[in-house]
Amino acid sequence: MDADVAAFTAGLKNAIGSQSGLNSTLKFDFEGKGHIFVDGKSTPNTVSNDDKPADCTITVSTDTFKKMVARELDGTTAFMQGKLKVAGDMSVAMKLGPILAKAAG
Repeated sequence: MDADVAAFTAGLKNAIGSQSGLNSTLKFDFEGKGHIFVDGKSTPNTVSNDDKPADCTITVSTDTFKKMVARELDGTTAFMQGKLKVAGDMSVAMKLGPILAKAAG
């Protein structure tokens, strides 16, 4: 697994804790460098690197994700610029802002 993806996974585990508030499943697809699967339906919530079907899948490069976590790039802007693709339930992606902010510390 890519070192960046491993770091993102650790950050999300810490930010999400036992309850993400997502109440759904979310997968990040880092374009061949790995995946992060957030199970917001399980109790407690879990974060893994499984490549499983999810309610919402966000495809993004590791560079773009780094900028989003560092708050250099807004998720909506990244989406509008085509740097981030959302498949499935868009409302799940909309709940990510506070989680990424917490992951950034």
